[in-house]
Amino acid sequence: MERLLNAMTILSIVLMLVILYSVRRSHIRVEYSVSWLAAAFLLLVLSRSPGALNWIAAQLGLTYPPVALMMLVFCVFVVVIYRFSVVISDLKDANIAMTQRLAIVEFQLQNRNESSKTVKRSVRLRTSSRSRPLPSLRAGLMPSACWSRCS
Repeated sequence: MERLLNAMTILSIVLMLVILYSVRRSHIRVEYSVSWLAAAFLLLVLSRSPGALNWIAAQLGLTYPPVALMMLVFCVFVVVIYRFSVVISDLKDANIAMTQRLAIVEFQLQNRNESSKTVKRSVRLRTSSRSRPLPSLRAGLMPSACWSRCS
């Protein structure tokens, strides 16, 4: 029994160090590391306090306290994994919503570009037809009606 508890102590300390190293190197975000640190701390406390472990084993009806520790460790990690499943589901929903918003913005931008091209094309057609000189102006003769509009 003592070997198993010592192994659990070493495992919990290693888990805490790996989590802290991952947070420091930005491999895991702080808000997600809290669950893992709490689970590792619980494992450490239970592996170092045989009185609490014996009480939990008695409450669960188990005769061998390390089995109670293993059951608790399993339950804690199931809860942590469930929490991360909820977070992943929320992220997936947010990703879908963001993708839909991006598609709407791209569609609106494409419509604006097409409408501005149409406006530019129509303006270009109107200005190109106006820029051609009238036949009478080519000869250098300006009609008297143009004098009042041009000056």
